[in-house]
Amino acid sequence: MARRKEAHGGGHGWFVTFADLMGLLVAFFVMLVAFSTQDQVKLQIVAGSMRDAFGVQDRIRYSGVIEIPGLPTRPKLKNAAPIPPEEASATPTPDEHGWQQNFGAKFENDRAFALAAASLRQAMQDMPDITDLSKHLMIEETKQGLNIEIVDQDGRSMFAEGSKEPNERTRLMIQRLAAPLKATNFRLSISGHTSATRLPPRSGYGPWELSADRANAVRRTLEAEGMPAAQIYMVAGRADTQPLFPDDPYIAANRRVTITLMREEPPVPPNVKP
Repeated sequence: MARRKEAHGGGHGWFVTFADLMGLLVAFFVMLVAFSTQDQVKLQIVAGSMRDAFGVQDRIRYSGVIEIPGLPTRPKLKNAAPIPPEEASATPTPDEHGWQQNFGAKFENDRAFALAAASLRQAMQDMPDITDLSKHLMIEETKQGLNIEIVDQDGRSMFAEGSKEPNERTRLMIQRLAAPLKATNFRLSISGHTSATRLPPRSGYGPWELSADRANAVRRTLEAEGMPAAQIYMVAGRADTQPLFPDDPYIAANRRVTITLMREEPPVPPNVKP
């Protein structure tokens, strides 16, 4: 009895799979070469397009940097100091009681900062007419305290070019932030910052004067909304010495005013002896 021959599908199925694999590998290496040199501006444009296409995370945890959608993100955290061994150890120490007191005070500060950040966001959400300005607000916890950064963006400045007075929408935002800032009872430090520029400064009025005047303009707006003068600890101009993005000192987001809720040591009880 003759055996029937089994039909084959051409005998080249493995070649198609191999060709697909080679095509994927070529595409992968082309992407590696394309991303080997990065253009900061183009990278931010791509990141913004990805946010618009896929959305952003709505829930933000209160640790490290808290980025607001629409702002470029930094490559690393500023508040990333290692944990001291004495805090990580489970072995009791002679000054355990004092350590627990300090840890408790730190925990209360962290919780107060988290509540302050939440109330500031709520204040912005309660003003739908300036909701888009929330993209100019970045909240970040640092060793010094809780920073509220009011930053510029390309094409969207919070202050007019070379002006020490905020524009009207910026003034409305600062007025809206005054009430939750006052309710925190933290002392405030206000500092103005400029970005690096290749243009020569005006005679007798440069980045130091401009950054200090902008910080003072924010202070006056807060005090006009009921902020006690005693709650303002310091007002300073930093010029371009502390860029938010050191890798690109000319970027618009380096132009900002920083309001810091200061992290301060709790007062020492009168009955404690040194």
